[in-house]
Parts: sequence; C-alpha cells; structure tokens
Amino acid sequence: MLEELKDFDDRLFLSLNGSESIYWDSVMWIVTKTVTWIPLLLVVLYLVAKNSNWRRMLFVILALGITILVADQLSSGIIKPLVMRWRPTHDVTFQHTIDMVYGYTGGRYGFVSSHAANTFALFAFLSLLFRSNMATLCFFLWACMSSYSRIYLGVHYPGDIFCGALLGLFVGTAMYLLYKRMIDRFVGEYAYTSPAYTRGGFLVSDMPLLAFALTATCCIVLIWAIPMANR
Repeated sequence: MLEELKDFDDRLFLSLNGSESIYWDSVMWIVTKTVTWIPLLLVVLYLVAKNSNWRRMLFVILALGITILVADQLSSGIIKPLVMRWRPTHDVTFQHTIDMVYGYTGGRYGFVSSHAANTFALFAFLSLLFRSNMATLCFFLWACMSSYSRIYLGVHYPGDIFCGALLGLFVGTAMYLLYKRMIDRFVGEYAYTSPAYTRGGFLVSDMPLLAFALTATCCIVLIWAIPMANR
C-alpha cells in the first residue's frame, strides 16, 4: 500500500513539476517568496485594525504569530527530522528527472511542507476570523498558489504539500478556537447581526479590498517576472 502511494506521488509530482517556460520559472520563483505576499498581509492587518478595538487587534496579531510558529515548528522542527523523507531534489534516484529553477534545492527533508503548513494554518485561522466567502476564497487561492510553487520548483512532492496542508488546517483551527476562548473571556464579542457585517465582525464592503490586494499582487508578479526571464 505504501509503495503504491509513493509511486502515485512520484508520478503526480512529475506531472506537476516545472515547465518548459523560463517565464513561468520566474513567476513561481517570485510566488514562493514570503516577501511577495506582504502587501496582502498588510491589508489583513489594516482590516483587523479598522474593524476592531486595540485589545482585539492585539489578540489577533498574537494569535497569528503563534499560529505560524506552531505550524512551522511542528513541520520543520519535529515531523521532518522524524520522517526524514528526502526532497525530490535530494533523492539520488530521482533528482535527475526533475525540473529545478535557479539551482534551488531546499533543505534535505521535505515531509511535511512547511510552506503548506504555514499558509494553510493562516488560511484556516483567517477564514474563521473573517467569516466571509470572499475572504475565504482569497486566502485559499493564496495558500494554493504558494504551496503549488513548491512542487513546481521541485522541492516537494504532492504528498508533502497535502499532509502539510492538513497539518496547517488543524493548527489554524485549533489556534482560532483558543483565540475565540481568550477573546470571549478577556475582551468580549459583539453579536454582529447587521447584513453590513460578516459573522466575524468585518464590514462586508471592505472584503473586496482583499480580492484587490490578491489580484494586484498577482499582476505585479506576472510583470516582475518578465525582466527576470529575459536575463
């Protein structure tokens, strides 16, 4: 059973890894960088600040930091050293069949993907925080793009991504439940029944700003990749 799963993972990886396009190599190289998505995070913090008092905002920032820390430590600090599954770029029986970008190989072990764990942890937490279909879609697309870039670059198998995403969803949900308990105890929440607000207490009219930030970032990435590809 395990051999069949591994064989399927290998074949799926080869079908998703890389391309014959230098341009898309550059796009994925930019997409995988955390700094690329800082504008989206800044918009999230702006909306939290706009729709919260200072105590709630403080709890949100603290919860986001702990969410990333827990997801990253579980994936990189515990699971990877225990499982010790080679990344495709480090597997001597497999590394010569993959497409790498700019010689990037990553660390030795890849299971589970820290990128997937971190981004899907934030996706779960923020989706539960905002409780808006538009916000949920934006965060989901961001997590998927960031996670897929790791397969494209050749540093993760799909199984690494899938299991990392499951870990992230668990961590993000658990952290939100803890956050909600702390908020109810120390801050108190208003019941938002007005259609002008999402169930998370954010103005519905503010949600398109998230879609704009995501779309604008993607457009900038596509433009930014042109000169990189022509070097």
